[in-house]
Amino acid sequence: PAQRGGLGPRTGGRVIRVRGLSKSYGAFEALRSLDLDVPAGGVYGFLGPNGAGKTTTIRLITGLLRPDAGEISVCGVDLLAEPRRAKALMGYVPDRPELFPRLSARETLRLAAGLRGMAPGPAEARGMSLLEAFALEAFADEPVGGFSHGMRQKLALALALLHEPRVLILDEPLVGLDPQGGRQVKDLLRRLARGGLTVFLSIHTLEIAESLCDRLGILHHGALAAEGDAEAIRRRAGVGGEGGLEEAFLRITGRERDLGGLASGGGGA
Repeated sequence: PAQRGGLGPRTGGRVIRVRGLSKSYGAFEALRSLDLDVPAGGVYGFLGPNGAGKTTTIRLITGLLRPDAGEISVCGVDLLAEPRRAKALMGYVPDRPELFPRLSARETLRLAAGLRGMAPGPAEARGMSLLEAFALEAFADEPVGGFSHGMRQKLALALALLHEPRVLILDEPLVGLDPQGGRQVKDLLRRLARGGLTVFLSIHTLEIAESLCDRLGILHHGALAAEGDAEAIRRRAGVGGEGGLEEAFLRITGRERDLGGLASGGGGA
């Protein structure tokens, strides 16, 4: 679907700006004074080992959690000072989206449009164009409870795009999708980014991150350990031209040393 609402070609500036972001759960420090800038346009991939703080960061940026300290702005709007205005600029798909199983896809989109105060006519047209983009139009009036995981994931993406946000935030959007569904989602994200939408996603699969993302950030122990395109990440890790992103990731996060210790019989708790 084409992007409207003033979204033209890519422009300069930052869509997401984070400064000094910190969050703890009891004694566990999930984020440690994180600074992060996500430029307008393109796909930004957020990488890191399990427990690095990726989902916490996303939940803070989308306003689902409050930080212990720090500042967050979306398209220049202070999230903590103007949460409703900032959230209206974002579309969000969590790692495990929850949908009403008895509603059809069409009814689910109508409900979301009503909650956002969208005019019924344009919202209906927009919703159907999104279902068509995700090859779900034939299932528009089927209960969501009968959808496969991939179909539910694509419907969740349609819901996130319904109000034509400026930035789309996704937490592991390709998990559980079959190859065809994954390809459809990747192609759509590329088209949206080319149309001016900024896509910020956490992702585990490094091959997909390298092929899909224009810029990458590696989070480690709650702080940004490296940032840039794939080539810049490899240079940062001291990986030569033949080395891949996986090797660079392992070096930056220290996992290469951990694996070496296991191979030699070392390691420990």
